[in-house]
Amino acid sequence: MKDSFDPRRFIRARRDGERHTGDDLRAFIRAVTAGTIETYQVTAWLMAAYFKPLDDEETFALTDAMMRSGTVIEFEDLPGPTVDKHSTGGVGDKISLPLAPVVAACGAYVPMISGRGLGHTGGTLDKLEAIPGFDPRLSVEAFKAQTRRLRLAFGAQTAELAPADGVLYSLRDVTATVETIPLIVASILSKKYASGTQAVVFDVKTGRGAFMRKLEDSRTLAERLIAVSQRMGKRASALVTAMDQPLGFAVGNALEVKESIDVLRGGGPADVRELTLALAVEMLVLAGIDATADAALDVFRAVVAAQGGDPRAVDDPGAHLARAPHLVPVPAPRSGFIASIDAYAVGEAIVALGGGRRAAADRIDPAAGIVFAKKVGDAVKAGETIAVAHAGDGRAVDPVVAALAEAIAIAEGRGEPGPLVRHRVV
Repeated sequence: MKDSFDPRRFIRARRDGERHTGDDLRAFIRAVTAGTIETYQVTAWLMAAYFKPLDDEETFALTDAMMRSGTVIEFEDLPGPTVDKHSTGGVGDKISLPLAPVVAACGAYVPMISGRGLGHTGGTLDKLEAIPGFDPRLSVEAFKAQTRRLRLAFGAQTAELAPADGVLYSLRDVTATVETIPLIVASILSKKYASGTQAVVFDVKTGRGAFMRKLEDSRTLAERLIAVSQRMGKRASALVTAMDQPLGFAVGNALEVKESIDVLRGGGPADVRELTLALAVEMLVLAGIDATADAALDVFRAVVAAQGGDPRAVDDPGAHLARAPHLVPVPAPRSGFIASIDAYAVGEAIVALGGGRRAAADRIDPAAGIVFAKKVGDAVKAGETIAVAHAGDGRAVDPVVAALAEAIAIAEGRGEPGPLVRHRVV
């Protein structure tokens, strides 16, 4: 039967603030996926949806249609619960790397579909690809088989999973319609639930280095993610966490892998350990598991080997991960205490060093990055090293060092960072 979908009527309804029916939204996504609607009509609707946001019921219908626009993975007769985690992105946010093995080692199954970095925020896939040989481009069958065998697989979104989201996101990115919560929710959830998980913990960042900078906006996003997840029959919870200064001491792909391995060995920075454990508790509660992990590093090593990576990078990251040829210290201009570290400026500095992307096609230098010697609240003396820039191109270092000096504020009195977890939504 011929689809009676009328794009003009659909756009007009959104423009005028009328509610869409589930049938209309499903027809729209079918047209987007099949390419039977003009690009200018899709962008017109996106702009209308930006100014007249969808309600929760409409967001649910849109999300469900986007999820079903491609393959929806099902784990038949899996001998345990599935659970995943999603972060809205930040600077130095390497939490997925230690977190997923910890939860898998406790007995949960973690089918994790991750993304790449763009702009000032890093991406899990870029960090994993800093491990020599690691390949996240798993077929659906390979992704399912590895999840069943090792309880963890790190995959990338493919044309099979929520293809409608790929079309809509690329258009949102170039039409300034990214920052509308219903479309963000539909994009995140359609990919996550297409990957076969039955439960997700959301790490919604807030602060200067986050996508959502205001706490109230981050809380609203967390609440909408939970509300729509529940309508989809999924279990979900969310933590709103601070992203005013970078997470951990290391920023940059290979450097963050090394720091993640330190955490899996029981060390690493206190804030990375704290957030890893907080999110692990949330994931295990959703999965209904009461257990401890004592083999998380073994799980990570097995996953790296299974996906073509060099397991020696897990055992000895200093020798087997990329290292930058130029290491340049950033000295403190005066004595005092670190008052703030601008996470957004740090993220931009990583991009300038070659460790991030301006456009999706940009190549990344896995060795580029920054290692901080001090965090907010630490005392520092004039001339003391507060950070070290790692660069492949020595010509890029000087402006980055200058930018970092501006991004790190030093005050006379000691200040303390606020709590890492700002809010919990269930």
